[in-house]
Amino acid sequence: MDKSTQQQAQGKWEQIKGFVKEKYGDIFTDDEMEVEGSIDQLVGKIQEKSGESKETIKSFIDSL
Repeated sequence: MDKSTQQQAQGKWEQIKGFVKEKYGDIFTDDEMEVEGSIDQLVGKIQEKSGESKETIKSFIDSL
């Protein structure tokens, strides 16, 4: 698997993980988990489309 395909697969996983955190964070009454889930989804979507690493994307978002 080439690096771009690997990053796209990782992006899909991040989206799924983020969705679960956002959807079920309220079960644990954890607002932080819901927000983290939304961020994970965003990072995953960008990673899937751009093929960039999660760290690069998070660094860019943090710099905003």
